[in-house]
Amino acid sequence: MARARRGLQRLRARPNRSTTASIRSGAHRISRSERVANRLLALISPRLDRLVARVGGRERVLPIGVAILVLIASVSSVAVSGTVNGATGSTSGAGVGPRLTIGGIDAGTDSVNGPDQAGFSGVGSTTSASGQLDLGQYLSDGTLLKPLAVDTTVSDASAKLVTYSVKSGDTLTGIARHFGVSMMTLWWANDLAAKDVLHIGQKLEIPPVDGLVIVVKAGDTLDSIAALTGMSADQIVAYNNLTDRTLVLGQVLIVPDARGKPIAVPAVAPRPVAARRTTSSSGSARPPASYSGGTFAWPVPGGYISQYFHASHPAIDIAAPEGSRVLAAAAGTVIWAGWKDNGGGYQVWLAHGSGLFTTYNHMSAVLVSVGQHVGRSQQVGRVGMTGNATGPHCHFEVWKGMVWGDGVRVNPLPYF
Repeated sequence: MARARRGLQRLRARPNRSTTASIRSGAHRISRSERVANRLLALISPRLDRLVARVGGRERVLPIGVAILVLIASVSSVAVSGTVNGATGSTSGAGVGPRLTIGGIDAGTDSVNGPDQAGFSGVGSTTSASGQLDLGQYLSDGTLLKPLAVDTTVSDASAKLVTYSVKSGDTLTGIARHFGVSMMTLWWANDLAAKDVLHIGQKLEIPPVDGLVIVVKAGDTLDSIAALTGMSADQIVAYNNLTDRTLVLGQVLIVPDARGKPIAVPAVAPRPVAARRTTSSSGSARPPASYSGGTFAWPVPGGYISQYFHASHPAIDIAAPEGSRVLAAAAGTVIWAGWKDNGGGYQVWLAHGSGLFTTYNHMSAVLVSVGQHVGRSQQVGRVGMTGNATGPHCHFEVWKGMVWGDGVRVNPLPYF
């Protein structure tokens, strides 16, 4: 029993000395657990003698003393664990993913040594001689460091295009006139099909100038596009503000003044009848000396006006199904019959006398020849969409004076 008492006294005395030394050396303050252990020892020691006397011998006290030693040792281990300097760790929840920082600077800091990133020495992090982190390094908290944000934009001319939504009453010619470009520029830019007609809500891309809009395809180069359009590579670069001469798939380029393919004659259109071509009204074509008067016959039976006469469209367009009959508005002499590269495609010109002429354009078939005299309402061709046309119709003109000579075009409607 005396041995157990001496062991308890030594155990009680040792923490007091270490605690005193720790306080004097400034190593650490006494923790709450250590204070609890000291109070427990102080409480047990004065009563130990009385316990032995009551129990009746050290044989009975020994198990109780061992239990008390185990209890004191457990309390002491809890107190000491707060000062252990070995490797420890724990987790506290799901946490957050790695952060991406630009230039090694996280939000809220103004340098790589700021409050959020002080002491970075995580896995794989290296520092150059200038003190800057190398590309692709990580902080100890998983932050990925990048020196800059990568610019993935490609310079092209897409911003120069205007998107227009077709409204009721719009025609391709009218839209082109509104934006100051040719009708064929809109045709090429929007890759319109030969038989398509505009519909309300249709979206059209409007280039700022006449020419072609080219979307770069696989294998395209500046040189190949220059050879195709007749514009130099340097001019394409300058107009489109390109910063890199290497083209990218899908890049949009505008090539001013370039020309695409003409509107093809539909494969189903009747083959035009061969007609003897002349370059002027001279030859055997003798127009009447004077116009006999009377109202005009409607040139396309069943057709309706799809575009009226106005300053930039000095004619009327009469829409009708392809292949519909085109009739002479008045009796006269044919002074031109066939193809002309003036946007009118296959066309017929009639002289009616007194300096009055009519023309019938975009036809799919020509059924008369130069010098032939035709009567009022005689068929001269069939409705088509050859030349610069969008949809089948007859572009009907009335001239006072020679066609494309000294004459001028006037509104046809007063003649009906």
